[in-house]
Amino acid sequence: MTNKDLHDHRFHHAKQEAEFAEKAAVSTAQTRDPAYRLAFQDTEFLLREELRPVRFQLELLKPEMLLDEANIGSTLVMYGSARIPEPDKADALIEAAPDEESRRIAVRLKEKAKYYDEARNLARLASACGISSDGKRDFVVCSGGGPSIMEAANRGAADVGKESIGLNIVLPHEQAPNEYVTPSLSFQFHYFALRKMHFLLRARAVAVFPGGFGTLDEFLELVTLVQTGKMEPLPILLFGKDFWNRVVNFDALADEGTISRKDLELFQFVETADEAWDVIQKFYELDCG
Repeated sequence: MTNKDLHDHRFHHAKQEAEFAEKAAVSTAQTRDPAYRLAFQDTEFLLREELRPVRFQLELLKPEMLLDEANIGSTLVMYGSARIPEPDKADALIEAAPDEESRRIAVRLKEKAKYYDEARNLARLASACGISSDGKRDFVVCSGGGPSIMEAANRGAADVGKESIGLNIVLPHEQAPNEYVTPSLSFQFHYFALRKMHFLLRARAVAVFPGGFGTLDEFLELVTLVQTGKMEPLPILLFGKDFWNRVVNFDALADEGTISRKDLELFQFVETADEAWDVIQKFYELDCG
């Protein structure tokens, strides 16, 4: 008996079984009925309400397995608005505003357009550094895969010829991954909760740019996980001190006693990509120039 005999599977793989079933299929009343389909190939069955726990598991496993196969060891996660324009397109947004209120908002968005460039620059810095350990790639840029700040993150990695991850989400309105996400690292999620989990499973630093409800949700869940000890401390970098202090009164939370004053040290404000990358390098004792 050879080693091959000892170690080979005794059962056919699911893919083989599916091929056997397809080849052996004879069209009868029994084989045409959905009940006869292999359960793992029966989409209608998998979409049943009772199968939600199975769909949770699949959505947890698929990205985890593919990222592991792609040798992604750790990530630099970048959160931010889907509405902040690229600087070159900011004036067009103002010109297209249909009324005074829309114009006022477009002007405010233009003021934040600089963060598109900062997100792109930070992604360049992290990606160009090319850190690896134990055969795995570290600080691989990971965004939500959408437009604006997310696009800037993936674009920065592409600028220096490096791969980046996009974790997209199915929404009622039409949307798609930005063109800079590496196709084999572009994932689509049904469940927000599992998408947020995948953001943080490999995260070793998180950059949070100005954003709306989604960005706030992602940032506050992250800082809560670190505050409560469910997650080890890591660099959490908030770009735009004026913006964040305007939309969230962090000091008031401490003054009211609902958080500790020390909790304000869980994150720090930065304004530029260079400043943020310097914080990350010092935290991990890196030397990437």
